[in-house]
Amino acid sequence: MTALIEARSASKVLSDPEPFTLVDGVSLAVDAGQMVAIVGPSGCGKSSLLYLLGLLDRPNDGEVMIDGVSTSDLSDAERTRLRLERIGYVFQFHFLLPELTARANVALPMQRLGHKSASEVDQTVTTLLEKLGVAAQGDRRPDRLSGGQRQRVAIARALANDPAILLGDEPTGNLDSVNTRLVIEEFQRLAHVEGRAVICVTHDEGFAEAADRRIRMLDGRIVDES
Repeated sequence: MTALIEARSASKVLSDPEPFTLVDGVSLAVDAGQMVAIVGPSGCGKSSLLYLLGLLDRPNDGEVMIDGVSTSDLSDAERTRLRLERIGYVFQFHFLLPELTARANVALPMQRLGHKSASEVDQTVTTLLEKLGVAAQGDRRPDRLSGGQRQRVAIARALANDPAILLGDEPTGNLDSVNTRLVIEEFQRLAHVEGRAVICVTHDEGFAEAADRRIRMLDGRIVDES
């Protein structure tokens, strides 16, 4: 079976002011329905690998495959389009636009992609906010939401275009224990029930233990998997 997302001997090297390797020949394949945690000390290359997988950055060597197809030769515009269609991203800080309501923030990715009518966008927003338990807060701006509510709205936004792949960069790093558990359970549901590939960088041991696979990185390399 073809992996949904895969890195093949992917490396990322910074050359200014001196060469420094962020990701060193990493190979990693993740199937639909899997929840994967990437762990390791700060500066080990976890987020840099996630940016490669999420097509936010390009490897210097190796390649990233989506649905078995290499992304190496895609233009920036093609990569942006593929990212909108196939990949959702949740960060430690929600990055919701402060001037927009929760509903408007969730609608943005669908409006950018342009596949749905205004009424379809509105219905999808309602469905996602209800599913994530923040429908009652839909008309509020981010500064009127709790930290947990903001992160759930951010998850709804990441799911707006129904991506097969969900990536998280410390998605529980700014949350209390109650909201951390809610996010972990939601990510498990997205993988195990909805069949998405969920890959998250985390320092949260509870999150890592809840994942199906735990990938440990050190000095830009994968050194262990459990």
